[in-house]
Amino acid sequence: MVITLNPPLERLLTHLKNHGIKAIIVGGYVRDALLFLPTTDIDIELYGVSSIDQLEKILGEFGKVNLVGKSFGVLKLSYGGFNLDFSPPRIESKHGFGHKGFEIQWCNDLDFATAARRRDFTINAIGYDPLSHTFLDPYGGINDLEAKQLRHVDKTTFGDDPLRILRAVQFAARYALACDEDLLRLCREMIEHGALNELPKERIFEELKKLLLLSPNPSLGFALLKEMGGLAFFKELLYLEATPQDSFSHPEGNVWTHTLMALDTMATQKTGNPKRDLILLFALLLHDVGKPSTTIICDGVLNAPKHAEAGVEIARTFLERITNEKELVERILPLVRYHGAVRKFFKSNACDSAIRHLSTHVCLDDLIRVAQADFYGRDFVGEVPKHFEAGEWLYQCADRLGVLYAPPSPLLLGRDLIALGLSPSRAFKTLLHNAYTAQLDGVFATHEEAMGWLTIYLKTLPRGTS
Repeated sequence: MVITLNPPLERLLTHLKNHGIKAIIVGGYVRDALLFLPTTDIDIELYGVSSIDQLEKILGEFGKVNLVGKSFGVLKLSYGGFNLDFSPPRIESKHGFGHKGFEIQWCNDLDFATAARRRDFTINAIGYDPLSHTFLDPYGGINDLEAKQLRHVDKTTFGDDPLRILRAVQFAARYALACDEDLLRLCREMIEHGALNELPKERIFEELKKLLLLSPNPSLGFALLKEMGGLAFFKELLYLEATPQDSFSHPEGNVWTHTLMALDTMATQKTGNPKRDLILLFALLLHDVGKPSTTIICDGVLNAPKHAEAGVEIARTFLERITNEKELVERILPLVRYHGAVRKFFKSNACDSAIRHLSTHVCLDDLIRVAQADFYGRDFVGEVPKHFEAGEWLYQCADRLGVLYAPPSPLLLGRDLIALGLSPSRAFKTLLHNAYTAQLDGVFATHEEAMGWLTIYLKTLPRGTS
């Protein structure tokens, strides 16, 4: 196999060669090329660099160069439609706590096998010489890709970086790779010794984000994480497997099994908007975290009353431990809280007022998507339903009412109160709240009707309250 590069990139690499610098493409670009997956990010290891300043000058002829830290010596350049990272070969040695506690030593005289020894997995330790069109594969990464196997390069260097546990999880899920027994054992040992506790929340979040957004079956990653013993760290998920469900509505079994099935269902229904998809996927992961604390047997039937309400704070604790993105958290939690409302509203033939009120708490289009994945993310007794009737019904209702994506805009504003001769005061907030509630209840539907309602409403208030 030959990896074809575009002419601009070939010119750049030839230019480096003319300056005595040998370029080897490494890492993810080589792996993805072997899997025929598109990517625009390329890591290039450079042999024969006399200094970073020299390299910066050479690359500067092709665009603006960004130096990422003297210690790492990585130069970034956008060129030829690619995001390029250039660095000399290096040796890393552990000297501190966490995934950043490394000393970096540049070594231009390293052979590729020694330089690649610091990498995490064999599939990421494959090099490609773009000028001679040859692969450098000292650790058998190509064979592992063909065998759908995930192996570590070196036990000692792998164990230096706790982030690699989560990288193993997300790579196994993204590429449907079986985790090698030695790697599985190593990850278990690292987790038992508290390796995940060394990681900052931002890095944990980034790996979970990749797992959720880039894998066609995120369940493979979470199942592997559980096999490693990693759910002890993500403790909100730990008790799902031990929580049974009613066998008629959930023939698939416990809450953990259902959660993974629902998560995979959601992964097949992505919107194409990464931020929105991440919200939906996290909502599915956490939608039933309230069941372990609420599941009871009533009249011989398993049930989990108010599990959605109970799950909100449990989900909040989980999310705030892995991210500081408050907006993301606040969009996920309502989906956890109301994920059962779609079918409840359908069964009760909920009125327009109830649907309008629900739209003020959660995006109904997102909620329907979550409810649909929850509905189909299970086994069925008999034939699988072709339609999610509850979701289709609520979609039509919400679309008709204009609240599918957002709640109604208030018809009455502060300026309307002032227009009637009222002076701004603390009472405005209460007046506007009551007006909006009446609007949601369907008391009025136009601004003219709203002004009429307001005139009558003001007359009912005790003197001086407005």
